[in-house]
Amino acid sequence: MLEEVLMGMSQEQKSLPSKYFYDKKGSELFDRITDLKEYYPTRTEVQILMENIDSFHEYLGDHIVLIEPGSGSSTKTRILLDRLVGIEAYVPIDISSEYLHKVAKDLQDEYPEIEIRPLSADYIHPFDLPEDLPPGRPIVFFPGSTIGNFSPETVREFLEVVYDLIGKEGGFLIGVDLKKDREILLAAYNDSEGVTAEFNKNILRHINRLLGTDFKPDSYEHEAIWNEEESRIEMHLISKTDQQVCVNDRRYTIRKGESIHTENSHKYSLQQFKKMVEPWFGVKKVWTDDEQLFSIQYLEPRS
Repeated sequence: MLEEVLMGMSQEQKSLPSKYFYDKKGSELFDRITDLKEYYPTRTEVQILMENIDSFHEYLGDHIVLIEPGSGSSTKTRILLDRLVGIEAYVPIDISSEYLHKVAKDLQDEYPEIEIRPLSADYIHPFDLPEDLPPGRPIVFFPGSTIGNFSPETVREFLEVVYDLIGKEGGFLIGVDLKKDREILLAAYNDSEGVTAEFNKNILRHINRLLGTDFKPDSYEHEAIWNEEESRIEMHLISKTDQQVCVNDRRYTIRKGESIHTENSHKYSLQQFKKMVEPWFGVKKVWTDDEQLFSIQYLEPRS
């Protein structure tokens, strides 16, 4: 974490890794974001999941081990746990260990017939699944639009991790946010209640707590912009004043109006996504809503 923060703050465009949004507080704030009226991805994806559960079963099979990187509150996963027959085990994976284990305990109480095996890990890098899992076909479930938060290099790393994890017999069920009108996008990431702004600033509080840095969250303003050339929403923290921050005895000057880039959220056409994943996976099925706002896609490893 220290190396990543030092690297990001040393660039001409200062940046922080978006995965550090997610301490316990950040996870709770993101759960609030998903309920906002402006934030279309969650309700749209939930609708797709609810309306197509029988079709999912057709592709996923009868005996599966469900693996979810970045599981958070596992809200969408409950739709599968409630309705899919043959889930033998569920492995939620998250970087926020405290929140992960709380959610996993609640899930085990709710679904005593399914083995819940939480794993705290940075899932961008290779990791081992818990030992002694029940037999079943490995299915990675990656809902939301998280794939859009990754840089092209990180996308490649993640796809390789998933490819190696599930083997040639596994499957990959993933949520992919689609290209759409920019006004819909800007509203989704600049909500009227200011929850997204608080979520954005929380990355500074999280880093302060773990690294002893002295970021001043209230001296920044949240801004989300649409980058047409890169086809992505960008989240920034804009400094309200000239200030300095100390990271591991290194001091960085941040000028008034200068930004710290905290997140990208790329939006894809169906063809763009298919081309991006095809070195590792073939797209076997795509489900979308009527307005083509969002998609859930089923992928299988290439030989």
